[in-house]
Amino acid sequence: MTESHENRQESSRGLQENTELLHRISNRLTDKFAGVFAAETVERYVFETYTALARTAKITTHLPATTEHFANDRLTALAKSKGAVASEVPEVLFVCVQNAGRSQMAAALLTVEAKGRIHVRSAGSLPAAELDPAVVAAMAEMGLDLTRDYPKPLTDDVVRASDVVITMGCGDSCPIYPGKRYEDWELADPAGLPVAAVRIVRDAIHDRVKALAASLLHDPSSEKEESNA
Repeated sequence: MTESHENRQESSRGLQENTELLHRISNRLTDKFAGVFAAETVERYVFETYTALARTAKITTHLPATTEHFANDRLTALAKSKGAVASEVPEVLFVCVQNAGRSQMAAALLTVEAKGRIHVRSAGSLPAAELDPAVVAAMAEMGLDLTRDYPKPLTDDVVRASDVVITMGCGDSCPIYPGKRYEDWELADPAGLPVAAVRIVRDAIHDRVKALAASLLHDPSSEKEESNA
């Protein structure tokens, strides 16, 4: 029996065991998105999200919680892409292959730099089971805790909701939509590297993130005021 077949069987068992819990999650999110999405749409998103996350999760204890968190984010993204919910800040999506290293570091660093003025997401074209331990350690050195973060699959809804999509080694797997800003950052993959090497990748990402934040938060009026001072 192949590992992928075993994973599918385990995912199916987990789905059956957690059906009642997933229905409760669906009911909560249906209430939250009342007037935006039908209950059937919300339930479909919840069950699809659980199945997607269960395929790669090593530890299933937190799957219901991560399912609710990710399904909520996907539904929010879908609502914004359809214009049902206004987006008051720029939306940025970081994508790498496993969503276990580069894209996670970039998302955490931009979140800090933006101070709430940019909404940040990350995803992976082939998400790993967990974040790279060396990445978690390197980010902890900066006071950023990634222990509660988890790899997320790349979905069409989050791409559609994004204003800026940054790819890192997986550009071909990311759907292209008009009206969005796309960039591909060529950076070393930290997978399997020691913490000392991951620091170099982290700092290179941080430099790019600072420039990205500055471009998105650029306020011409404030610059004009400074030049007239």
